[in-house]
Amino acid sequence: MKISDPSAELLCDEYELIAAELPLEHAQVLELGCGKAEKTRAIAQKVAAIVALEVDAIQHALNLRITDLPNVSFRQGAAEEIPAADCSFDIVMMFKSLHHVPTSKMDRALSEIRRVLKPGGLAWISEPVYAGEFNEILRLFHDEKEVREAAFGAVRRAVDDARLMLVGQRFFATPGHFDSFAQFEERVIRVTHTDHRLAPELHAAVRRKFETHLTATGADFRNPLRVDILRKPPDGHG
Repeated sequence: MKISDPSAELLCDEYELIAAELPLEHAQVLELGCGKAEKTRAIAQKVAAIVALEVDAIQHALNLRITDLPNVSFRQGAAEEIPAADCSFDIVMMFKSLHHVPTSKMDRALSEIRRVLKPGGLAWISEPVYAGEFNEILRLFHDEKEVREAAFGAVRRAVDDARLMLVGQRFFATPGHFDSFAQFEERVIRVTHTDHRLAPELHAAVRRKFETHLTATGADFRNPLRVDILRKPPDGHG
């Protein structure tokens, strides 16, 4: 296993890979850290049902207002303590959220994923790679190097000790676009799951860095990601 692949050139929406790699039809799916349910919405069109878990109480309350996804059940909870029975799901998905789990609880989260997967079930764990121009802006006020490395380490341990089997890794980049710095502030700095309080000097430095990428049509980035595709052993139990 490797944490990154600098030679990866594929630029695509992550859902394109999901649709190509995972048996979505009729699947019972658990999404851990669903955020604003953007990927939930796309996946819900293909699967039987989704339990979409979110630890952030503010975002969860907003998700409960969604009324046009009848096969999605929004619940509040954490990856390290999943409120679901053993062997409940065909697929578990985490989109850029394992590194948000407290470092001391990441191994527990992987064990919980194994527990709730059916024997032979699949886990799709995507994580941002610590590279790229967008990361250079982000790390000015929220450096995730250590937690991203810790997340990779937790996945590797789960594979090494045979809790989960490695199916494969995929490396690619997704396009990111912001119309303005104000939109960057709204979507990145003022998130509800993390309290970013930037001193005026730091705020100005972040703005200057962001605006080096700003054109008449906005700012565009390539955001590198890694996906670890894992399988619960076919003879595994909870």
